[in-house]
Amino acid sequence: MISQNIIKIVQKSNNRYFSTSNELKKTALNELHKELGAKMVPFCGWEMPVQYPAGVMKEHLHVRKESGLFDVSHMGQLRIHGKDRVKFFESIVVADLQALQTGHSKLSVFTNEKGGIIDDTMITNAGDSLYVVVNAGCADKDISHINEKIKEFKSINSSNDVSMELLGDLSLIAIQGPATESILQKLVKDQDITTMEFMTQRPMTIAGIECIVTRCGYTGEDGFEISVPSKQAVHLAEIFLATSKASIETGIKPAGLGARDSLRLEAGLCLYGHDLNDDITPIEASLNWLISKRRREEGGFPGASIIQKQLQKDGCPQKRVGVIVNGAPAREGSLIFDPLTNQEIGKVTSGTLSPITRQSISMAYVKTPFSKIGTEVNVSVRGKSIPSIISKMPFVPTNYKKL
Repeated sequence: MISQNIIKIVQKSNNRYFSTSNELKKTALNELHKELGAKMVPFCGWEMPVQYPAGVMKEHLHVRKESGLFDVSHMGQLRIHGKDRVKFFESIVVADLQALQTGHSKLSVFTNEKGGIIDDTMITNAGDSLYVVVNAGCADKDISHINEKIKEFKSINSSNDVSMELLGDLSLIAIQGPATESILQKLVKDQDITTMEFMTQRPMTIAGIECIVTRCGYTGEDGFEISVPSKQAVHLAEIFLATSKASIETGIKPAGLGARDSLRLEAGLCLYGHDLNDDITPIEASLNWLISKRRREEGGFPGASIIQKQLQKDGCPQKRVGVIVNGAPAREGSLIFDPLTNQEIGKVTSGTLSPITRQSISMAYVKTPFSKIGTEVNVSVRGKSIPSIISKMPFVPTNYKKL
């Protein structure tokens, strides 16, 4: 049941962004996925594995218990160069990059003039540049947007120094789960990775392969995203997957888009195009924490005046919330009602049956007065009004590395 529901979600994502299969791009791991028996589907213009023979449920549970490997090479990797790179990038994202230490990473969002979210992005201060990762479904849009903003930035002052480099020869592999650190350490001989905290980045030699490694991920578990030359990506992936050959229960096993979606939803993490879009602001998305005190006061990013107003008490019309449904899972588009007046108060943006809690969990937007945790609501599921409750997120505790 979970597998089929997740596949439908992936197909809906594909329909939203792309059309015919002959347009599909392939990652460096494409043939390896097929050798491993993956079910391949179109996703954001790429042919990607949605699940392997073990199935979404087992992949999900293995990540929560041990470690899983995800091919995220469809995401865009960029570098922003130039002495004015921080000033420039702060003009298009809400992050406080002046305060971002070398080797540290930060989640942020690009905003438009309405304060809506163009995309979410990961930004790392790489010392001599900013290393940026953008979503696959938005990569072309993001790159075009950054290029246009660079032109505007330079037109203001011809001495402004900034440029963008597309890292098209690199792949991105994520390994996620509580056993990941110990497994990776056995493959890294020249440094102690136990001293590496969440949201930091280091150059790292893994089994003789030079990589750039960020301690982050999108599952709620401890893990790493590894930027590796595409010509060595298959070899690295095979080294990781070989750690599970001796045991059915341990080691790193492959996981597809299906498990990635259910894992991120349990962790309360947004999926762009579903839980975030051009019309939703960071404040409505309950992402206030992305904006530091300095950026709240100074603004300087697109839509700042709107976002600053929403930060005031009662300034935000709707909020992203968690919902636990007392019945079958509520899917994207399911309507939410006030049980007292039967007034429509919101809509579900993501939903599934949690493999860990066995509850029907959803992410949704509701009118702000109904966003308090514990508020009772009704959700329309398959034509029936199902009693539900506004819940805190994450639905499952996160296990990020803390020193």
